[in-house]
Amino acid sequence: MSTIYELTVEAAEPGDIITCHPMRLAAALRIKDVNRLAVETSVMGDKALVTIYPHDPLARVILADPQMLVMDDRGRVLIGRYHNGRASLLRLYDPKSGSAQRLLLFGTTGAGKSTAGQIILAAMKRSGIAVLYADLKGGQSAPEAYGQTGHGTDGNVAWRVTTQEGTMAQLRTTWLTMMDRQERYARMGRSKFLRDRPDPLIYQIVDEANRLLEKGAPYRDEATFYIKDIGRTGRSLGVGIGLFAQAGHLEEMGGSDTLRAMLKEGEVVLLRWTSSMMKQLVTDGLLPAGQILAPIPKYAGEVDLVSQFDEEHDDSDLPGTQGTAYNVNGRYPTSKMRFWNIGSDMPSEGLDPMVLDLYGPGAPPEIEEDAWGLIGDAYGQRLDGMEAYRAVFPEPEEGEDGEGGGKKAGGARTAASPVPAFVPAQSKPRARTLRDRIQSVLDGHDDPLDALQILALVNEDGGREVKLGSVRNTLTAIRS
Repeated sequence: MSTIYELTVEAAEPGDIITCHPMRLAAALRIKDVNRLAVETSVMGDKALVTIYPHDPLARVILADPQMLVMDDRGRVLIGRYHNGRASLLRLYDPKSGSAQRLLLFGTTGAGKSTAGQIILAAMKRSGIAVLYADLKGGQSAPEAYGQTGHGTDGNVAWRVTTQEGTMAQLRTTWLTMMDRQERYARMGRSKFLRDRPDPLIYQIVDEANRLLEKGAPYRDEATFYIKDIGRTGRSLGVGIGLFAQAGHLEEMGGSDTLRAMLKEGEVVLLRWTSSMMKQLVTDGLLPAGQILAPIPKYAGEVDLVSQFDEEHDDSDLPGTQGTAYNVNGRYPTSKMRFWNIGSDMPSEGLDPMVLDLYGPGAPPEIEEDAWGLIGDAYGQRLDGMEAYRAVFPEPEEGEDGEGGGKKAGGARTAASPVPAFVPAQSKPRARTLRDRIQSVLDGHDDPLDALQILALVNEDGGREVKLGSVRNTLTAIRS
């Protein structure tokens, strides 16, 4: 009969803190497989609960029903289980404060980050959340998030992109939606977000975010601005931000202490990590004083030293630990949990039908129609690449500096500034900008004009023909 042992440990003197090194504890207890050992510490650090299992309790964590992914009345989704069977919950919305959350998912290569991301995305769709998803692994991280063959719809998220330019278009779109809500909610006298009254909860997710925010990335500074502003301002407007990233150096996350601190105050899930990542998390104060998380090995099970003369040793493959993680800002930050085991046992030729079932049928939730006239063609046509980028950050008019982007030597475009730059007065006349042309139209008409009417009038003034997206973005700049 299998026996589970549970030990309660207390500090010897009041005020002392128990420092637990899981690997040393396992060695002292003569436990070869550290996955059999679970350690929980109290908030004060003066008590610990040590549980010893006869085998790995997280070997299989089965999702009985995809409906279990639906957000509860406290704004939490069930993403997996802890070693003792308790629910591992991820908060996406706080009904008490009326706010969306910030989400950070770290995991090194092969740790199960893509699978964990699919579970979160599926939970968001089933919970009525409009997701703008940037997959910077070229669409390979979560192909089922876009494809929905056989279910009668084109995708499982509101908008997916796979390029850095498309990601910038998404960030700008999310930011514009947020600013539109800020203006509307201010008129309503609303200081908190009320879920689905009338607007949906929105999440901007950037997968492989380190590729966008690492040193030398072409849009690093601009992307950092948008992520920080969405994280700071979007919470009370029902706009959340989530980054899925490789567990390398936190410096790769935009080089911004503000960004790092902001994300650490949200929901942080740590899959298998690198040693440098763990040192930084401890130094930054994300973990309680004196606490060390047990490393998550690549494989589970006991590994014995095998003599070269032993011809009868078992050379079978050990089970992997993909999906094993720490829900660092959850209720049990030092206890291992595991994401649901999902998907087919063997790789599929195309989209995995079991993962598609996780998302469920039907079209995904979308951004509210009130914002469609503002956010423009990139979202309306679900564009990607430079086509999406130019729809959101239009090319400057001839002779224009600082509005909608500039030019580098050799003709390469720089990433656009989120707010049009100030253009100093020049001694000689400069070419008329699109802003000048629109302002002339507005000044010449007392009656309100919509974007389509302004577009038609601008294109009749003899200047270069412009598109609707450029007009809408310039109108936003004028309003700002």
